[in-house]
Amino acid sequence: MSVDGEAVRLGEEADEPGWEVDPDDEWGVAVIATVGRQLKLRREAVGMRVAEFGTAMGYGDDLVYKIEGGKRIPRQEYLDKADEVLRADGLISATWEDVRKVRYPKKVRDLAMLEAQAVELLSYGSHNLHGLLQTEEYARALLSTRRPTLSEDELERALAARMARRTIFERTPPPELSFVQEEVTLRRPVGGRMVLRRQLERLLQVAQLRHVEVQVMPTSRGDHPGTGGRIQVLKFADGTAVGRADDEFGNRPVSDLRHLRIFELRYGIIRAEALTARESLTFIEQLLGET
Repeated sequence: MSVDGEAVRLGEEADEPGWEVDPDDEWGVAVIATVGRQLKLRREAVGMRVAEFGTAMGYGDDLVYKIEGGKRIPRQEYLDKADEVLRADGLISATWEDVRKVRYPKKVRDLAMLEAQAVELLSYGSHNLHGLLQTEEYARALLSTRRPTLSEDELERALAARMARRTIFERTPPPELSFVQEEVTLRRPVGGRMVLRRQLERLLQVAQLRHVEVQVMPTSRGDHPGTGGRIQVLKFADGTAVGRADDEFGNRPVSDLRHLRIFELRYGIIRAEALTARESLTFIEQLLGET
């Protein structure tokens, strides 16, 4: 793409709501404020005013002020462009390593950190597919159903965060991952028929990984202990664990061993009531053929 074309694209993005900084995220606020100050000092050091810098960047003045004031999280392309405009020899681009760690909402960031440390994951899903199993287009369609409606940029931020978590499948050594999904989560046409088809194809690929087990709970089995909603447990190498359930403790994460034993007891029964991993593969293949 030409420089002029890039400037037009960046200018269009400047009108978007953006990745606003969560004031309750102390670490995120500190990082973005520091990066903003560095950008401002570098701009002033080369004698560029905001208007001149904004024109060179292809962004509006308001966006420049927000980023330099630590009010908005810059995207990687913004930092790379600023590095080029201000002739910073990679110093500004390098700040992306810090920004990258805080660009997602704190709640999602904390979850991703736990998943990155886990050696075993147990998950029962009753309403939607687990986020780690979702394709990008399925996740986008699902996030688009939220109310109040997410802005386009909020949606992109949430989507990027969810997709980034999928690196768990590429870890070495890999964690043991167990998913039990209610049949309805495989039939609900989130995003339409073709999105569902591609989602089922992705599910089959994941289910055939050696460290992953995907099981289906048939709708006909209505007497298992998962009727209260989701159950998730993450186990770590030091023997500790954290879990949560929709119908317990306000859906807050818990690490008390007594509570975790209850979660694992429920999950064990659910897993035993579900189709086996092999039967589930066959079920998903048949469902794909019907979709």
